Amino acid sequence: MALEHALLVSLSERPASGLDLTRRFDRSIGFFWSATHQQIYRVLARMETDGWVRSEVVAQTGRPDKKVYAVAPAGAEELARWLAEPAPAESFRSEVAVRLRGASYGDRRAVLAQVEALLADHRTRLGHYEHLAERDFPEPDRLSGHDLDVYLVLRGGIRLEQFWVGWLTEYRDTHARAHEGAPA
Repeated sequence: MALEHALLVSLSERPASGLDLTRRFDRSIGFFWSATHQQIYRVLARMETDGWVRSEVVAQTGRPDKKVYAVAPAGAEELARWLAEPAPAESFRSEVAVRLRGASYGDRRAVLAQVEALLADHRTRLGHYEHLAERDFPEPDRLSGHDLDVYLVLRGGIRLEQFWVGWLTEYRDTHARAHEGAPA
């Protein structure tokens, strides 16, 4: 997937300025596809040149005018084409996993400190995702269409964070038990 496809999905949901898209990435899309403010603007410019999006200048009071982007017919066609093509299998590539595997060859305490920090981060994300699910989707059994798609992606994020919390907790706790009573 390219950033272009993530932007086409976001703009299909609702037209937006580059700043609005950056905020969306920070709040939701960025949880599974990250992009910087500069990348978003650079790709939007290329997408407009390619005819995938169109923009409209909107005047603002007390601030510079802004460009609001929307999906153009060629962009809708590209998004439909991309959605229909087979997705490659996701691969698991994790620097954390390599560090955990190699902990015996270095400073295990430093690795365990990293595990604690990562565990705190994943617990925070899990709490945030669960809060979003409760707030935005109180009756998930009644969802359909786009709302169901958004909810199920959020559920995927929850499950992924549950995996990380469970795995990192297991790693930490197993090492704590293995070293109980062992000389320091």
